Amino acid sequence: MAASQKVALVTGAGTGIGKAVALALMREGYAVTLAGRRADKLKETESEGRSTNGKSLVMPTDVSDPASVKAAFAATKQAFGRLDILFNNAGIGAPAMPMEDLPLETWRKVVDTNLTGMFLCTQEAIRMMKAQDPRGGRIINNGSISAHAPRPNSAPYTSTKHAVTGLTKSASLDGRKYDIAVGQLDIGNAETPLAARMKNGVPQANGQIMPEPLMDVEHTARAVVHMASLPLDANVLFMTVMATKMPFVGRG
Repeated sequence: MAASQKVALVTGAGTGIGKAVALALMREGYAVTLAGRRADKLKETESEGRSTNGKSLVMPTDVSDPASVKAAFAATKQAFGRLDILFNNAGIGAPAMPMEDLPLETWRKVVDTNLTGMFLCTQEAIRMMKAQDPRGGRIINNGSISAHAPRPNSAPYTSTKHAVTGLTKSASLDGRKYDIAVGQLDIGNAETPLAARMKNGVPQANGQIMPEPLMDVEHTARAVVHMASLPLDANVLFMTVMATKMPFVGRG
């Protein structure tokens, strides 16, 4: 690998936003570790990235498992020598249901993936970034519009995304002394296979079912590339990229 080539690790890189971001970074010449639960989907991302300027490493990873996370970062170091960017993207939702009916196990699964998983990846990134030469790097967390306002019957997802904001602020503060910049991208209605259902109508706060506008997921990828492109003495702490006409401003 060329000494000047930047290195990124993207979680949830097999589908949706993670896949779009991984491919965008590869087009910019990054070497990218593709981390995610499904090896077959990660290999699809790898295959699509072969026409880019970047390299990739497929690393099946369960972000809720500390040993799996450690293995992904160790493999990145072994393959590429360092880490410049972590895009903390892996996340899951829960079936929409009244909060009082939500099984505890469902709550725990969302927290383990969306919050604990992001914490574990952040820990490993900091350990690598503060020890490498040149020192430092950048961590970009996938927040969400749900880090600001909930959808109906979304307590697990909304709670974890609000908590991600606290994690972003804490990591940004604690990372300063190691030249580690930490920011958060809050995404609204990016068109992915998971979000496509919004075109057909989703529940609103007033009980109605209404279709919502979507935006091309590439706009999300370009936002991450912009954040990643900044020198380490500049940081986008929070950015919101959303479908212009989605019901967020004034939601409820």
